Amino acid sequence: MTPRVDAVAKVRGVAPYAYDQFFDDPAYAYPLLATVARGSVTRIDSSAAESVEGVLGVLTHENAPRLADTDDKELRALQSAVVSFRGQVVGAVVAQTREIARYAAGLVHIEYSADDHDTALEWVASSNTPDVEQGDPDDAFTRAVTSVERTYTTPMEHNNPMEPHVAVALWDPEGDVRLTLYASTQGVHPARTTLAPIFGLPVERLRVAAPHVGGGFGSKGLPHVHDVLAGLCAQAFPGRPVKLALTRQQMFTLAGHRTPTIQRVRLGADDDGRLDVIVHDVTEQTSTVKEFAEQTAVGTRMMYAAPHRRVSHRRPAQDVPVPSWMRAPGECPGSFGLEVAMDEMADACGLDPIDFRVRNEPRVDPYSGKPWSSRLLVECLAEGSRRFGWSERTRPGTRREGRELVGLGVAASTYPFHGLPGSRATVRYDRERYLVAIGAVDIGTGARTALLHVAADALGCTTDEVDVEIGDTDLPFATVAGGSSGSNSWGTAIVQAVREFRDCYGDSPPDGAETVGSEPDTSGSREHSIHSFGAQFAETRVDMDTGEVHVPRMLGVFAAGRIINELTARSQFVGGMTMGLSMALHEHSVMDHRSGLVVNHDLAQYHVATNADVEDIEATWIDEPDRHSSPMGAKGIGEIGIVGAAAAVANAVYNSTGIRVRDLPITPDQLVG
Repeated sequence: MTPRVDAVAKVRGVAPYAYDQFFDDPAYAYPLLATVARGSVTRIDSSAAESVEGVLGVLTHENAPRLADTDDKELRALQSAVVSFRGQVVGAVVAQTREIARYAAGLVHIEYSADDHDTALEWVASSNTPDVEQGDPDDAFTRAVTSVERTYTTPMEHNNPMEPHVAVALWDPEGDVRLTLYASTQGVHPARTTLAPIFGLPVERLRVAAPHVGGGFGSKGLPHVHDVLAGLCAQAFPGRPVKLALTRQQMFTLAGHRTPTIQRVRLGADDDGRLDVIVHDVTEQTSTVKEFAEQTAVGTRMMYAAPHRRVSHRRPAQDVPVPSWMRAPGECPGSFGLEVAMDEMADACGLDPIDFRVRNEPRVDPYSGKPWSSRLLVECLAEGSRRFGWSERTRPGTRREGRELVGLGVAASTYPFHGLPGSRATVRYDRERYLVAIGAVDIGTGARTALLHVAADALGCTTDEVDVEIGDTDLPFATVAGGSSGSNSWGTAIVQAVREFRDCYGDSPPDGAETVGSEPDTSGSREHSIHSFGAQFAETRVDMDTGEVHVPRMLGVFAAGRIINELTARSQFVGGMTMGLSMALHEHSVMDHRSGLVVNHDLAQYHVATNADVEDIEATWIDEPDRHSSPMGAKGIGEIGIVGAAAAVANAVYNSTGIRVRDLPITPDQLVG
């Protein structure tokens, strides 16, 4: 078990993140954000700010450089007076220090013409064009022996990685590289591909580097407006680097969020407890600026067997910031609705929740009809049941210890395999060492360590003989660190590069020997349905007087292909489960619909789970190299840990109290009345 290769540097505080890049005499930008939810800017008076000593200038739509491509409205920074949501960027102060820039920003006077806005999500009835429909779900539901029809909701949630979203930009009008951008991003090459045309640059004239990234959880998977704003500020002051770091509060409007969802689930079964129909209809939010689809019910397409099935999504566009990726987009909120409904259905059928899930295992993928590459969900449930003491589970509301009601809950997890094509890697041998280079990004998941393992294994040498270089567009192209795809996509490119290296040079390469390998695109030719699976278990203790929910232990058992590095894999599983616990009990972005503002927009008010929220959290796995996934036999692990975790907690709360909670987060007022 190899420790993280960057662990010492991070513990010592010497690992350089984007904002840490050293420059002589940098400037600092501070964004100005709209205070209306919809309308337009009518007047800007920046004279007071510009008179502050140390202020270099104030950029607005009236004087900012023009962008070459404004098709992406989210990234159309300072190009017009139109305001589409509360907190939109309407300007920036550039100064000699960040403190001066922030102070001067408060002196800029902006007037608006406000229009009526709409931010409150309400149910939208399904049309006659579902995403997926098999058989006749409506007729099957009316004929079901046992059925449940329930509505579940999840709230708006925000990513809060420890490192905020930052960008450091340098515009060099005379250089071969016109714009250099140090960014906190999950993909340097995808960021460059997106941003270069916006600035009217060939991709080779924009360099993006992300030496270390302090978490992302999806929110850094795409460029956001601050990246463009930093570039505009640098363009306005050519030759001088400009640093821009969003505050925690600014991240609640400019860095994406998980859309709220309203989910209606209908399940119908025969007298043997076998599902005959599954319907999962979802209403979720998108913005008027740019559409984003959460795909909440996508997992319902394939999770359980049923001859009749319908999945649909409705996305009303509203005056809110642009939603974006958040860990396991789609599968995470969707698993709450489906897995709580499965628990309710098991209860209605008089079956144990684990037995009910096992009874409805599909032989093949119900959506695609393809055989599974492997599906060890039943084994995960059995192993978790044994480890967690499931046999001690009692009827809902009957187990009391002191003033606490104690219960156990279970939910299933799944996440699809994503092998994104196109990544390339270089292998070079010099002075008895191998250098493997690829423009991948480690967002804190341990990618450097995992790729080191992959490279050493492919080369047939020890990890001490290999150096891995990542995080820069000067290196070969790599796909984004998202969709639990990184290690497989990048690792496949490395394995291919090593194979070509050995074909060219054998086992005794000369100094300077080098090859480049590409990941082949096999996405369209896969004959199997490839998914990771898992089983989540939770114990809850609910105070009978206050309704406070405590989770003393959680267990996740996963089947996710070959585990490349046990240390970093366990960290990813446990991190996902903790985030799922946070979703179950805490996370809720509260929108004031009168103003369009998320009012709890900092970590003092937006609560996330901490060590005190769970005493014992354990993740384990069933090792199952999957020969259909990638040369490493691995599947994705970064996101499956959050899928089903919130449902397991909610199901445990029901077993503790006999009260079914269908709206997240679970709060004491829902349990005391």
